[in-house]
Amino acid sequence: MFKTVREDIRSVFHRDPAARNSFEVLTNYPGLHALMFHRLSHRLWRMGLKWLARFISTLARWLTGIEIHPGARIGRRFFIDHGMGVVIGETAEIGDDVTIYHGVTLGGTSWKDGKRHPTLGNNVVVGAGAKVLGPFTVGDNARIGSNAVVTKEVPPGATVVGVPGRIIKRRDEPAPGSAEDQQRAEMAKKLGFDAYGVSDMPDPIAHSIKTLLDHMHAVDERVDAMCRTLNRMDSGFKSGELPRLDDKDFSVVADADRACGGDEEPGASEADSGNKT
Repeated sequence: MFKTVREDIRSVFHRDPAARNSFEVLTNYPGLHALMFHRLSHRLWRMGLKWLARFISTLARWLTGIEIHPGARIGRRFFIDHGMGVVIGETAEIGDDVTIYHGVTLGGTSWKDGKRHPTLGNNVVVGAGAKVLGPFTVGDNARIGSNAVVTKEVPPGATVVGVPGRIIKRRDEPAPGSAEDQQRAEMAKKLGFDAYGVSDMPDPIAHSIKTLLDHMHAVDERVDAMCRTLNRMDSGFKSGELPRLDDKDFSVVADADRACGGDEEPGASEADSGNKT
């Protein structure tokens, strides 16, 4: 048991730069206190002493503001940062090296017996205020953004944000500077998509546009391959040039805004009113 406590203390130093020494961590980190209480209550729960286990978990809740059901299964080096308002349900399962922040709920959506709460894989990070609800799996190395509400399975390595939770990054996302990423940038430039430079922000709309750019690039390659094949079959075939994209074609919103007076010059309304009088 003492070996596990030392391991839990070391994990705090790895993930909290504010930690200065072991004595400070052991005496002032409610996340660690709640975890130590849970190790004891979970052992009692498995021994069949369920009332005593629940009493200890309730006592831990009073002292730390963190509610962990004694039936929950928690792996090694689990870290709760700050911790106030954390709720972990009875059938929740948490892997190794998981980090969660204050206000996180690992809850259920059903009153039926059996598996009701989520399973978190190894090295998962759950941001402050996030709600992970239901009997599904959050894959290894996944990230859940602050205040997200997740009710569906999350693949390994994915990043989820929003309400409801939406995947904005997958493990197979092209690396910055890779050939795929450069192809996407060229397609974005061709379309006049100037916001591509900020596409690394956790924005589901930007992610959708990136996916559309990937699809359009694949279609262009397919069309080019078809044209090359037709040229080989018929020397008289002429594919012709594709029409060039003009920046004016993408200024519909600005034109509409000007038509509605959105770009009206300062003082114009005052001059008009003066003429009317």
